[in-house]
Amino acid sequence: MSSDILFDIHVHSDISPCSSLSLERLQDKAQAKGLDGVCITDHNSMAARQWIGDGRQPNGLLIIIGQEYTTRQGDFLLFGPYESLPAGLSAEQLLQHVRSTGGAAIAAHPFRSDRPVAPEILRSGLCRLMERDNGRNTAGENEMAQAWLRTHPLSSLGGSDAHSLEELGRVRVRFKAPILCREDLIRALNESYRQALQTERLNGSF
Repeated sequence: MSSDILFDIHVHSDISPCSSLSLERLQDKAQAKGLDGVCITDHNSMAARQWIGDGRQPNGLLIIIGQEYTTRQGDFLLFGPYESLPAGLSAEQLLQHVRSTGGAAIAAHPFRSDRPVAPEILRSGLCRLMERDNGRNTAGENEMAQAWLRTHPLSSLGGSDAHSLEELGRVRVRFKAPILCREDLIRALNESYRQALQTERLNGSF
């Protein structure tokens, strides 16, 4: 029996003003979408913790709460103790803080025409992870990310960037290591250069 864990690592609840996906529906429907776990990454907020805790839910779904933090040099998915991060940090300040506090940061939709990640940040070594495939990107935007990764040594993965139930789970990551809590997820992400994380789409896999 496979011990692989399927996660959608980039999901917005309706705490994000652009999303219609409630926390209740997310909890109830994620497993029917084939997911073992979901990362809630609302925009500049970890407020989901007021209603739901990290970890295994009563129905068996694993939920990890992070956030998508906006900088002038791009957006980053963050996992760690970042409930009180101030707004307005530069990408350099943010990524240095994440590294010094033992968290994980992923460059979100780095080649999207709207809010791309600055190339100098991707080259800097401060961020070791980037989304190769984002469920809301155009095919061309995802292809640019894939092309970049052929010549730059970043670890890659993907997420649905879901803002609705229909989008949930469209892009997910298959983890080989057991994920039982936030610390496990951070460890798996930061060690992903040692192990290939398989990113899958519902309409096919890479």
